[in-house]
Amino acid sequence: MGIEQAHRHYVGGGFVAGKGTRFTVTNPSDGSDFAAVTGVSGDQIGYAIAAARTAFDDGPWPAMPAMDRAACLRAMIAWLNGNRQRIEDILVAEAGVVRTSAVRAGQLDLPLKHATDLIDLFLKLPEVEDNPLPLGERFTGSTTVQSFRRYEPIGVVVAISAYNFPFVISIWKVISALIAGNCVILRPSPLTPLSSLILGEAAEAAALPPGVFNVLAEASSDGAILLGTDPAIDMISFTGSTLVGQQVARQAVGTMKRVQLELGGKSAQIYLPDAAGLAGTAGNRACVPHSGQVCVAGTRIFVPQEAKPEILVTIADMLSGVVIGPADDPKTVMGPLINDDAVQRCEDFVKIAVDAGARVVCGGTRPPRPTRGHYFAPTILDLDDMTNPAARAEIFGPIACVIGYRDIDHAVAMANDTAYGLSGHVFGKDVQAAVDVACRLRTGTVNVNGSALSAFASGGGRRLSGVGRERGIEGLRIFQEVKCVNVVS
Repeated sequence: MGIEQAHRHYVGGGFVAGKGTRFTVTNPSDGSDFAAVTGVSGDQIGYAIAAARTAFDDGPWPAMPAMDRAACLRAMIAWLNGNRQRIEDILVAEAGVVRTSAVRAGQLDLPLKHATDLIDLFLKLPEVEDNPLPLGERFTGSTTVQSFRRYEPIGVVVAISAYNFPFVISIWKVISALIAGNCVILRPSPLTPLSSLILGEAAEAAALPPGVFNVLAEASSDGAILLGTDPAIDMISFTGSTLVGQQVARQAVGTMKRVQLELGGKSAQIYLPDAAGLAGTAGNRACVPHSGQVCVAGTRIFVPQEAKPEILVTIADMLSGVVIGPADDPKTVMGPLINDDAVQRCEDFVKIAVDAGARVVCGGTRPPRPTRGHYFAPTILDLDDMTNPAARAEIFGPIACVIGYRDIDHAVAMANDTAYGLSGHVFGKDVQAAVDVACRLRTGTVNVNGSALSAFASGGGRRLSGVGRERGIEGLRIFQEVKCVNVVS
């Protein structure tokens, strides 16, 4: 139990000890159990729902001026900034975030910046907007008609975050919902709960009104099911697998809750002919950051067919020097997967892919070292086309597929030949040509010649990658109801 942590749930404006099942949090770098959490019971989840419902229906938070809510949330963020080292230590230990990698900044620095940016963006949004009635409808005889839209908080929001980026996902959901005037119940993944439980301490330090923010952890999904079906909950914001997201949607439909779902992905990297020389970095982009446990990773790499043999050699050479090791080792470039189930899934998919005709260019196995922990070597599969199962399923590990294309139309057709639609990447020296390809991809986000992640730009999926958006104007408005008001005078 190496990290000092209260492991207490925050409900109704105070800390409570769990009365449910006790579970351990495992360090994926060495497989050791380093912390224990006693999860909440069903009764405690019910109490959290009641506390949030009362806080929204009878408390000051929804009616509070947005500037006052912002002041409370900025105090919360200031506390988190003052505890950065503690949060970093938790992320390294529970999620396997490599301390010396760029991913560490994305897991800690970025969400704290985004928290402030989301508040600033919300404060610039109008609370009331005019409806564009034509003049003939505004003035009829002796009467005048005014019509406007008013944005109001939706109510009690349940936020369910994923294990791969636990802190940043929780921050996006919690800050966006709270600044919009909602009350929130945060339920983190039981694999990485500690970086979310610490938000309760931040709320306590910022003196948020009781019940406005609640965070509770559990060992199973029983509480999540209760939160998803209880009529006192108005909205669920979920990030995770497509399979679980579908279950969340089914649970929500009984009471017609609003849902925002960011689910799986099988994103494409397309290298146009004039950028084929850049494709050698494609394997590193897809496999190395957080060991491929990134929903927007470009795990389908499309390159010109004639350049494919040379590109495969370059990709393999670049991945051969990647140092795999514990997240806390300063020499480590690529860290562990979350648990052994994730490693086994990678092994299984490599076998399935090879049986279906794929060639393993590099990797494909657990590395010989480290001998403890959950590791899989960065793996490149050479595929002939999109029929291979490895090109169709989200593996969620350091495995990428390289497929050759005949021409741009062929590349776009293969990129769109997927049930997912979360993200995408296009590389081209001719920027206009690259943008033209980007506009043809059926996906929620496309990055041209690089990636950018801003609180001011939303992200979200299509088809099996989910519904709704996070961040940006759309990601804030989704936590609001629109009321149309018509006034005749």
